[in-house]
Amino acid sequence: MFSKKRTNESTDSYLTKLTAIKEKIGQADAVVIGAGAGLSTAAGFTYSGERFDRYFSDSAANYHFSDMYSGGFYHYDTLEEYWAYWSRYIYVNRYMDAPTDLYDRLLALVKDKDYFVLTTNVDHCFQKAGFDKSRLFYTQGDYGLFQCSKPCHRGTYDNEETVKKMVVSQGYCIEEGELTVPEGTQIRCTVPTELVPRCPRCGRPMSMNLRADNTFVQDAGWDAAAKRYEKFMEDHRGQNVVFLELGVGYNTPGIIKYNFWKYAYNWRNAFYVCINKGDAYVPKEIENKTVGVDADLAEVIEKTSSLT
Repeated sequence: MFSKKRTNESTDSYLTKLTAIKEKIGQADAVVIGAGAGLSTAAGFTYSGERFDRYFSDSAANYHFSDMYSGGFYHYDTLEEYWAYWSRYIYVNRYMDAPTDLYDRLLALVKDKDYFVLTTNVDHCFQKAGFDKSRLFYTQGDYGLFQCSKPCHRGTYDNEETVKKMVVSQGYCIEEGELTVPEGTQIRCTVPTELVPRCPRCGRPMSMNLRADNTFVQDAGWDAAAKRYEKFMEDHRGQNVVFLELGVGYNTPGIIKYNFWKYAYNWRNAFYVCINKGDAYVPKEIENKTVGVDADLAEVIEKTSSLT
């Protein structure tokens, strides 16, 4: 149905686009934010480089991978090693704050509007920044939840206390939310057996509540969020709605990107915004009601939110 057109910054000035985004949001009856991995990356949640070296240099030496993503697929010999890695991974990407204030700036941009957030991210940066929990739909799960690995039932379990215990058992201290290493401490790539999380019903090992395969648990919270999103969209059908797509790629385009295109095409008063460096495509069928910005996402949000 849709063809793709790369945005051309030479035909429409950068500042003009940012001004249009700010004006459209200001005039909107509602704003629907669609957030992909690019948004958290722009906020500093990178999976390689300095953050990886700071928290996983021992894993790199022992297992010979060089980024957090690869470490998630490594075949560890024991559950104790597996959870040593994953507890750190969960802690730094779920319970630590984002390194920058990007999410705070985004909230400032929409806080006075009737908004809803649809995201494939699982790091809960929106909630930590102060977005209303009842206006968030995390479609792909949550690093902060465990589920049975089978699964034998549809329950999920908050993992913060267990994750913190596993991280501390490796030698870390948690100071003001940050992981620190006491002087003279050798960090361990294993956790005590008694900390390995197991399903309270069947005793199988737990897994993260992430949509990686057909074992993903859509619990009561997921169902409730889906219904709130559906109601929000129905309540605003035909109104002046801005669909603000941020850092969404083509790994799971059917969740956000393609749906936003369809809404922009079918709803006369809808307006579509795509911000994504290197991937800001605009279908020609809706180009007259679209702004696409091929630029650094953090910079765009910062400059747009500061416009008067």
